[in-house]
Amino acid sequence: MAIFGKLGRYQNIGLLVLRIGLGAMMILHGKDKLIGGPQVWTELGGAMGKLHIHFWPAFWGFMCAITETIGGLFCILGLWFRLVCALLVINFIVAALSQYTNIYRIAEINHAVELASVFFGLMFIGAGAYSVDKS
Repeated sequence: MAIFGKLGRYQNIGLLVLRIGLGAMMILHGKDKLIGGPQVWTELGGAMGKLHIHFWPAFWGFMCAITETIGGLFCILGLWFRLVCALLVINFIVAALSQYTNIYRIAEINHAVELASVFFGLMFIGAGAYSVDKS
């Protein structure tokens, strides 16, 4: 359609809007985990058991919370964007695996798989022109 034909000029604005929206949601999603303390971190880190990693659950939970919270901020800023996206992909793959119980209950892992897919795609696209570490 002719009405949408010129939107290609605004790809960087689209990436900025996407970064701001996803980053804000990651901050909101992770801040409660971050301020929850060692008890919450241990519970979160228990998800690593699905990967047969049973040591230091509080450390892994803390890393999950930091990745979501600080990673969300860095996503908004476009700072170390591809690294942040890679860490968030790993985070959401572990989240999907921890919720996986039965292939017929796909709704339980839906959110984690969707976000892992989005951040995986953004890893290839990059942050766009409007970012702190624009190259």
